[in-house]
Amino acid sequence: MSAVIDDLDARLLTLLEDDPHVGVLGASRILGVARGTVQSRLDKLRERGVIASFAPRLDPAGLGRPVTAFTTLEIRQGTGGGPVLEHLQAIPEVLEAHTITGSGDLMIRIVARDNADLQRVIDAVDGHEHVERSSTLIALTTRIPWRTMPLVAAAAGR
Repeated sequence: MSAVIDDLDARLLTLLEDDPHVGVLGASRILGVARGTVQSRLDKLRERGVIASFAPRLDPAGLGRPVTAFTTLEIRQGTGGGPVLEHLQAIPEVLEAHTITGSGDLMIRIVARDNADLQRVIDAVDGHEHVERSSTLIALTTRIPWRTMPLVAAAAGR
């Protein structure tokens, strides 16, 4: 099986992770390749879905939401997830939602200002008629933050 990305792609992605402001010209100079090569690689990585966004990575704590929690939702069977997902999308503190296996139907990551505000968010989440039950776990500390660079190394065969 061939690597999903090659060494140049891996070096480019690592450079962008380390210095998001580097730009195409700066990356070409640092990597020792032509500007067009860097641009072509970036375009291909975006087209293939390797690069999902060039948007800044935001920290909810910096936006006044330092409390993170994970909530499992059980949804009334036979209703489909659409209405619940629309409901969740309207709650700004719901950062992501995933369909899961196991005892629940959805796992969501939510943030809040403090524990009292977390209760408000949970009440809002539970406020949909198709949410039968929820269970919330509060994250005390982040031991391994969101990361993808180990995947870059593995995909490049490093």
